[in-house]
Amino acid sequence: QVHLVESGGGLVQPGGSLRLSCAASGSISFRFAAVAWYRQAPGKQRELVATMLRYADSVKGRFTISRDNDKNTVYLQMNSLKSEDTAVYYCNVENGPISYWGQGTQVTVSS
Repeated sequence: QVHLVESGGGLVQPGGSLRLSCAASGSISFRFAAVAWYRQAPGKQRELVATMLRYADSVKGRFTISRDNDKNTVYLQMNSLKSEDTAVYYCNVENGPISYWGQGTQVTVSS
């Protein structure tokens, strides 16, 4: 069984930066797993933010996804944050046909 814990969210002013972390533990070969970040704003569907291969158009040039396989951790560096980025951000890890989710971390961009 796999456990994912997101952290790093919080309140930030427009134009500011945050780095989200997602630590994975349990019976998973993390270095061989696909990773991604999603987000969900109030009243909206959960949307894909980034994989290791692509970004949502809304975050291109501002967000960067990375991973540290030695630490079993996925990161999302978020720069030039906008109010539209306000959402709960979720880490997703896929190992074969099974998909795992964290509980999410709140990001609020407001002056």
